[in-house]
Amino acid sequence: MHFTGEHILSVKQFNRDSIAHIFHTANQMEPYALRTKRTNVLDGAILGNLFFEPSTRTRVSFGCAFNLLGGEVRETTGMQSSALAKGESLYDTARIISSYSDVIAMRHPQSGSVQEFANGSRVPVINGGDGANEHPTQALLDLYTIEKELAAHGQHINGMHIAMVGDLKYGRTVHSLSKLLCLYKNIRFTLISPNELAMPQEVVDTIANAGHHITITDQLAGHLEADIVYQTRIQEERFPSQDEANKYRGKFRLNQAIYTQYCKSNTVIMHPLPRDSRSDANELDNDLNLNPNLAIFRQADNGVLIRMALFALTLDVADKVTQYECEVPWHRSR
Repeated sequence: MHFTGEHILSVKQFNRDSIAHIFHTANQMEPYALRTKRTNVLDGAILGNLFFEPSTRTRVSFGCAFNLLGGEVRETTGMQSSALAKGESLYDTARIISSYSDVIAMRHPQSGSVQEFANGSRVPVINGGDGANEHPTQALLDLYTIEKELAAHGQHINGMHIAMVGDLKYGRTVHSLSKLLCLYKNIRFTLISPNELAMPQEVVDTIANAGHHITITDQLAGHLEADIVYQTRIQEERFPSQDEANKYRGKFRLNQAIYTQYCKSNTVIMHPLPRDSRSDANELDNDLNLNPNLAIFRQADNGVLIRMALFALTLDVADKVTQYECEVPWHRSR
């Protein structure tokens, strides 16, 4: 993939070489993300951070990643705070905002909306999630996390076993991650969900056509002995009604007792966050917080590294970052 000036809209854009390039660049960003060094390589550059759907981690980490490279961030949050509420088209919004920005990160509740926006943009657009469709930067950070967590146990992505649990129908993170994993070899997928929230057939077919092994079930017991357990939230905002979403809340819960009974001793637990900690959901119990294999916060930290890498690559400064280094004058507690 040629990154300079390109939109990042779908995981379909990536192959193994481009993923390796992104991950190598992300590794180089770690000193800046940890604030042991600073770089001003994007001094004067502006990120248009457009989030028309609620977000904490993705929105803040995009802004943080750009700031850590020395750039400035301008944000719009919520549909009602934008001209879209007045009937302006995505194309017109893109033409205007892209004249104010050097790169744009965007989230929108409708599938295909970020592509529509990118068609009118004069600068690179990075998809921060478009409805139930895709979330490519989340998939990249998930894959990056999987690679790092498995490496710590002397394992590799090729040949691993991943169990995906929860709302696999509306959970765009598992759609995008599954498609990226199809670039690898001999992976065992266990898809655990209520029948009504099963993985879309198109994604299942993609996995099968790539030659991977698939188990589809609605039971946790006997199916969690995996290298990675990827738990998802019930995507209540995508259901036709709150009552419909409530039927599935709390259906699959993971706590330390279940982990001890059904998982391997080194099974890594992942979740795209936010985890629903309300008592009637409690997808990942707080009693897992001290489990060293709970990787959800390392996973979120990795999002900054991946997004820094994508900014550096699309704006063609990945090889100039160290030239603009300076010391950190403040003390930072971790």
